[in-house]
Amino acid sequence: MSIDPRVALQSLVAAFEEHLAAAATRRGEKDPAVEGAYLAIADAFEVYEEVLYDAYGEVTPLEIYDDEEADEDLLDEDEEVLRGSAAGSPSAFGTEEETEEFDGDPEPYGRQAGSDR
Repeated sequence: MSIDPRVALQSLVAAFEEHLAAAATRRGEKDPAVEGAYLAIADAFEVYEEVLYDAYGEVTPLEIYDDEEADEDLLDEDEEVLRGSAAGSPSAFGTEEETEEFDGDPEPYGRQAGSDR
């Protein structure tokens, strides 16, 4: 039994609308209605992505992250930055020489031409 991609898309749009309604009437930071609507979007999206691929061999540019994956990704990035700076290699922000180079106006908010200040 295969679901038509249009039906799956309609379900996804309906999940977004439910989430909007729940967010608009939210009662506190951890409102179960908002959390349920959030999960419904994720579920509807996964179905849509699957039937879209089955029907047309296409995917969307979107990806669902759960909180654990997002936390792990952030930790991995932090560890890389720390390892890079501890090993003496350039950090994610570049070397000191790279960050000091600036080709623009040295005082972008300073004195303007023709100004008495």
